Amino acid sequence: MAAAAALARLEQKQPRARGPTSQESIRSQVRKELQAEATVSGSPETPGTNPVPKPKEEGSTHLAVPGVYFTCPLTGAILRKDQRDACIREAILSHFSTDPVAASIMKIHTFNKDRDRVKLGVDTIARYLDNIHLHPEEEKYRKIKLQNKVFQERINCLDGTHEFFEAIGFQKVLLPIPDQEGPEEFYVLSEAALAQPQSLEQHKEQLLRAEPVRATLARQRRVFRPSPLASQFDLPADFFNLTAEELKREQRLRSEAVERLSVLRTKAMREREEQREMRKYTYTLLRVRFPDGCLLQGTFYARERVAALYAFVREALQIDWLPFELLALGGQKLSEDENLAFNECGLVPSALLTFSWDAAVLADIRAAGTQPDSSVLKPELLSAIKKL
Repeated sequence: MAAAAALARLEQKQPRARGPTSQESIRSQVRKELQAEATVSGSPETPGTNPVPKPKEEGSTHLAVPGVYFTCPLTGAILRKDQRDACIREAILSHFSTDPVAASIMKIHTFNKDRDRVKLGVDTIARYLDNIHLHPEEEKYRKIKLQNKVFQERINCLDGTHEFFEAIGFQKVLLPIPDQEGPEEFYVLSEAALAQPQSLEQHKEQLLRAEPVRATLARQRRVFRPSPLASQFDLPADFFNLTAEELKREQRLRSEAVERLSVLRTKAMREREEQREMRKYTYTLLRVRFPDGCLLQGTFYARERVAALYAFVREALQIDWLPFELLALGGQKLSEDENLAFNECGLVPSALLTFSWDAAVLADIRAAGTQPDSSVLKPELLSAIKKL
């Protein structure tokens, strides 16, 4: 803002000159204004730049959060990023002993990464089962030739499909083929499974509705006492998509930001830069400061929507039905209804926000002659409060 103001004043005061003298005067003026702005705000950073958080080594006692962790939806285990796939695979395989149908469905949707191929295979299996359901008396629909081209190209190539067929009642059988010397292998539906058409229909619907099993991001919810360090974040390397070398380069680019501010850029250039900024971070660490100064902290995906933060805060409130607002630095109100991601709001890789009850709610409370309770978090959260 200071840079824009300086450029606007200079353009009003003097005609646009040519040559290095004019450019140098603009840059000099921009530096002065930004230096003054930085002095007023007390920021020790290079004027005109936003500090790039440096990743810290995990294990440091000063980390805002120890790392990025995930929860296995099948076992509840807390996992590091590099442990997710192995844990989920092991959990799905162990599930075969208790529910082979559900386990085989999870295997089909999770072990196979090509979603288009999975959809094609699942739709083909569903058609097989539909034919049996619609024509229960016709024997040909109860048999599936394993060497059939469609079966080989769409089903045999997927992990978990054979387990699914066997779990719902198909059996591998060698059957003779007319005008052919040797027998061929078929899946044949057993009489017991054929006698339960509703079960086959349920298994089909279960297969069609299923989604890949994915570890969910652990919020790592923590509550801190009021602290002057609320806006300081020391983040582990997990929060950065950049390598150490890229981070050094980013620091150097930031130090040259004053030069960039003095050059007029097109809207398209600015938008491209903003898009590059948004892609640098996968996660963000957010803190919300409450009226009593206490802080609520959680980890989010950078591309999650603002509504996820509202839900996270609401879960922590003693009174979770009253409307409230969340304000970013500078008083910017984050609307729960807007479909904006955190990186689109500039809330990456970390940010401090302020909680406030809705203005109409506050007015009603004060009109009743009372004051809102400054302590709004649930007692069980406050009992585990820590020092930042």
